[in-house]
Amino acid sequence: MVKKIQILVIGNNTNGCTPKHEKMAYDIGVEIAKSNSVLITGGLGGVMNACSHGAKDGNGITVGILPQDDPKFANDYCDIVIPSGMGFTRDFLNALSADGVIIVGGGSGTLSEVCAAYMSKKPMVAIRGIESSITPYIDGYVDHRKNVKIIGVDTAKEAVKKILELITA
Repeated sequence: MVKKIQILVIGNNTNGCTPKHEKMAYDIGVEIAKSNSVLITGGLGGVMNACSHGAKDGNGITVGILPQDDPKFANDYCDIVIPSGMGFTRDFLNALSADGVIIVGGGSGTLSEVCAAYMSKKPMVAIRGIESSITPYIDGYVDHRKNVKIIGVDTAKEAVKKILELITA
C-alpha cells in the first residue's frame, strides 16, 4: 500500500477571512481531493473551513488538528479530528504532519506554521495577491538559511499542481 500525500493548507481564521480567501481555499480543497491527497488543516474556521468544505465536496479526506482539547471545536467538514490540547504549539504538529504546505493569506498563526515548516524544510507554495503576514516571503526565503523557497502561485489548480511537483521531486 502506498502512503497518501498529506497537504497542509493554512491561512486566515474566521477573523480576517474574506470571500476571496474562502473561494481560493474552497477551490484548493477541491483540487486536493482530485489529486487523491489528504487535506490537513487546523480544523477551525475561515480558510480551514472553506478548504475542508471543498475537499469534502470533492470526495476527499480531511484531517483537522485542533489547538483545543475538545473535538467539538472542529469545523463540520473534518473527517478525522485530532484535539491536540496543545494551543499554539499545534502549529508544529500541523507542519510536521504535512508533506507540503499551501498558504492562503494569514496572520501570526499562519506565520508560526510557515516557520515550523521552513525549519523542517517542507515544500511550500503561497497564493499571490492576498495581502498577509506571508507576503514579504513569497518567491523568497524566510531567512538567511534559505531552507526552502516559498513559491508564489496565482490559482488553486496551480497551487496543488506545484506543491505535488515539489513533494515528489
